[in-house]
Amino acid sequence: MIEVTKINGSKVLVNTSLIELVEETPDTVITLTTGRKVIAKENRREILNKVRETRQEYFKQMNLQ
Repeated sequence: MIEVTKINGSKVLVNTSLIELVEETPDTVITLTTGRKVIAKENRREILNKVRETRQEYFKQMNLQ
């Protein structure tokens, strides 16, 4: 999961496995496979980097076991 900041300033955790689409319109809209949308303060590149870091850490942990 990654933590993102919603437009109202609240923090939420987003399951990276459910992310279908991230677009800047100009707000960053994260669309999940469930149809839910989250509007985030972070830009598209920041979201991408968070997803990459989270997945890299996950697979690193899996390889250690």
